[in-house]
Parts: sequence; structure tokens; C-alpha cells
Amino acid sequence: MRHHPISEVTERLQYRAIGLVRGIYLPEDLDHFSKGAIFDENNEKIESVVLGRALGLIKRCLSIDIPHLWVVYPRCRDSEQLHLQISGIWEPSTLDKTFSEDSTLHENPDHAFAQSLEKVDEVEEGDDYFSIRGELIYTKPETKDLVVKIRQKPRKNSNKNFPFKLKLKGEIPLEYLRNFVSLDVRRKGQILHVEDNQILGPIKTKNNSNSKSFIS
Repeated sequence: MRHHPISEVTERLQYRAIGLVRGIYLPEDLDHFSKGAIFDENNEKIESVVLGRALGLIKRCLSIDIPHLWVVYPRCRDSEQLHLQISGIWEPSTLDKTFSEDSTLHENPDHAFAQSLEKVDEVEEGDDYFSIRGELIYTKPETKDLVVKIRQKPRKNSNKNFPFKLKLKGEIPLEYLRNFVSLDVRRKGQILHVEDNQILGPIKTKNNSNSKSFIS
């Protein structure tokens, strides 16, 4: 049975970028429901899109005029703007009632998940928590600027990885450039701030055979 919206890491050098943001999702219009924005409790607007498998779930089960805890994949299109891909929702109190036979909450379904009405809708890490794991490719401690490269799982019928970069705020010494890092991150407005970090070791080659191209 699954007790957390963010899966446990299964490989030591497992890439990923996933988080939890609570807010109201408002689509641009009802004819283009998949594109819109999440508005948090401070009315901060975060540009967002709803990924395919979550779209039907949201339309069938949720009231979109109240806040929900969204499971999201972060992207940084520019240094001032955060962009989120909504992959699902963490709300057992609602989904246990309506999806007792289909507990697909996001793009990594777990069909044993929604079976207990005793679950709560909060998580231990709190709202706006992100787990970021990837290669540290830029760090400037004096300005607390970081850039981490994350490699996505190859697309179907393709062996190519599709990496992307995330801009963060935090302090990691220059000596750890080109190391694989595991970061606990908190969103504050449009910025992702590192709260804790773990250095897992250098990435020796561009195609390190020990690293896993996976985002969960």
C-alpha cells in the first residue's frame, strides 16, 4: 500500500524532480482545460499544465474552485518564472470515496493505494516540498545560485535521454560541481530554495552507466 505521493528512491543515482504544491488550479478556459495556473494561499500565480493521465481524474472527481495538493513536475523556463506540470493529486479523503476501484492518482499508478478512509491529505514534509536529484552543473555560493541537470526517462521507441535544467537557490561549494546531488527543496513564490543536500559522488562520464534516467 502506498502512503506517500512521492515514491521512494529505488536507485542510488536516480534522477528526478517532483514536488507538492497546494492551491487552486484555474484553466485558461474550459475548452483548453489542460493549460492554466495554480494559485496558492498567497495568490501567487504559477503557470501550469495538466498532463494527460491526470486530466480525466481532475474533471471527474474534483471541485476546481477549492485548493488541492497537486503532485507536480517543476520546470524553469526563465530565472523569474516557475512552471509546473501537474501529474496528479494527493487527496485520499476525496479519492478513496470516488475511486475505490481505480486508484490512479498520477502518472505512476498504484492500484492498492486508495483503500483506507483513515489516510490524511497532508504529508510529513509539508506543502511546497520538492525532491530534486541530478547533476550539479553550476554553483555560485556568494549569490546562492545553483543549476541542476535532470535526465528524463527515454521516450518510447527511443534510446535518447532528454535532460532539462532547474535553477535553484542554495549553497553548495564549487568542489562539488559535476557531482550527483540529492536535494530537499522548498518553493517560496516562484523560487525553489534548497533546505538540505546530500552529495552522492562525482559523475565521471557523460553517460555514466551507474546513473538511472528516471523521473518519479
